Amino acid sequence: MADFLARPIVRRRFIRISAALVAVAFMPAATLAAAPIRRWSGNALGAHASIELVGADAALATATFAAVEQEIARLEALFSLYRTDSALSRLNASGRLDAPEADVLRLLALVRGVHAETGGLFDPTVQPLFAAYAAHFASGRTDTLPLAELADRLELVGFDQVVFDEDSVRFSQPGMAMTLNGVAQGYITDRVADLLRARGFDNVLLDIGEIQALGGGRDGGGWKVGLAAGPNSDALSATLRLKDRAVATSMMDGTVLDTAGRVGHILHPRKGAVLSAFSAVSVVAPEAALADALSTAAVLMTPSDLSRFNRTGVEVHATPV
Repeated sequence: MADFLARPIVRRRFIRISAALVAVAFMPAATLAAAPIRRWSGNALGAHASIELVGADAALATATFAAVEQEIARLEALFSLYRTDSALSRLNASGRLDAPEADVLRLLALVRGVHAETGGLFDPTVQPLFAAYAAHFASGRTDTLPLAELADRLELVGFDQVVFDEDSVRFSQPGMAMTLNGVAQGYITDRVADLLRARGFDNVLLDIGEIQALGGGRDGGGWKVGLAAGPNSDALSATLRLKDRAVATSMMDGTVLDTAGRVGHILHPRKGAVLSAFSAVSVVAPEAALADALSTAAVLMTPSDLSRFNRTGVEVHATPV
């Protein structure tokens, strides 16, 4: 059982992109076609990550890839749910994290804002609820989680019970825990984008679990991104042109907890396992972390709730079931 709960859940890739990452300085077409391509691939919080640098010499690419790996490792040491030594795991183990890093506070501030904006639907404190469902189905059971156990776990859910400041992060009651899987990949994507931008790569399509587009792409009209209509579909629900924007997609059935495939990995903070009205919801926003969090919450919304959702600078693309 412990092994099951300790394994990272590898999310399926939901966004088809024209290139994993391309960084150019608007080279002429002939020069661009002949430019060398340097490639890197790895993982970030259990998701595959890949980078292609076009036009970078070997020394620049090597140094850039090393810096990217270092930044991903630094942030995983804060946000990973599956590393026992991460800041998040230490918080979950003791209910308190002293002297939190600036990135932890920055991410929790974003979470607090999205939690309020979505009426509590985005709530990382669902981790005790997730653990209960995961253990229930890992034991071989196929029925629903018993109502008494569900009620007990729901009592531990509520981001308003998380208190944080420069001195510490702490839970208001014992037994609480958080997962940042619905926002941390987007946050890491944003930080890697900042790193690349600081190194002079200002025309970039970046895939580090979520998608961040810098600049206007090869033709200046925006990076072309196709959105999958569902976890088991080869069809595209939309094709976007992104310029200095990020996109994240969430699907209830992208990862399932039971063998029958009825219980998705995104849990309602007040109800537990629910069915979604959408096979996929994609959110376009200025930052990948914001898009990541909002798409997670949007999967739990009713069609009428989603139709009323309106945030300046944010686009929502939903595919009904």
